[in-house]
Amino acid sequence: MTTPLLELRNIETFYGPIMAIAGVSLKIEAGSIVTILGANGAGKTTLLKTISGAIDCRKGKVLIDGEEVQNRAPDVVASKGIGHVPEGREVFPFMTVEENLKLGAWGRRDRDGIARDFETIYSYFPDLKTKRRDMAGFLSGGQQQMLAIGRAFMGQPRLMILDEPSLGLSPLLTKTIFDIIRRINAEQGVTIVLVEQNAQAALNVAEHGFIMEVGRVVMDAPTGELLASDDIKEFYLGQSDVGVRGEKRWKKRKTWR
Repeated sequence: MTTPLLELRNIETFYGPIMAIAGVSLKIEAGSIVTILGANGAGKTTLLKTISGAIDCRKGKVLIDGEEVQNRAPDVVASKGIGHVPEGREVFPFMTVEENLKLGAWGRRDRDGIARDFETIYSYFPDLKTKRRDMAGFLSGGQQQMLAIGRAFMGQPRLMILDEPSLGLSPLLTKTIFDIIRRINAEQGVTIVLVEQNAQAALNVAEHGFIMEVGRVVMDAPTGELLASDDIKEFYLGQSDVGVRGEKRWKKRKTWR
């Protein structure tokens, strides 16, 4: 039995007295693409920040290749091969595109490898090469998202976690971003964890999905099963064929489990 690349065991995370993550456990295998779906306030972003070390958990374990990394500093977690693309991109606006990308490679000493990864990113996102000497703050929203993904890639991650990569983007740019996410997974072998409000796009690219509600994982299944679920169709994909029956079922249920 192989050790999962990422495993969470009974994670509990708080903001002051308020529990934001309530006993989440999950496993993510190397080479996969998984998505975490849920309404605003479900705890998705908090879960990602707990994984990457931006927020400490009060209870539970975060394991990378079986090694505990919970409550370690973000740079320590990053050194284990975790790249985090945060919601809102968070590029450094008064630094150039090239300087932002170099920051992603801050812990590396392999100059030839860094040069190759620059070219890989520029092949994925030609706009970044054209604008490599421009200040990141002057890029469009889509270009900033490309830069945030590229910066994370420069750290040579084995696992890349992306928080709302399509937020504020046009359908065409969203398709471009998701196509590159697929390529990074397929061509570079990078495992992808994707939090996304665009459930249709996320389920189309991912192999497995987790549904979160109020800090808990309430459904855990291959994406084919999720796409076939009446609850998912109605409440995440906006399909109304389940009608009033589905609405009543949703209101009555306490959990999918």
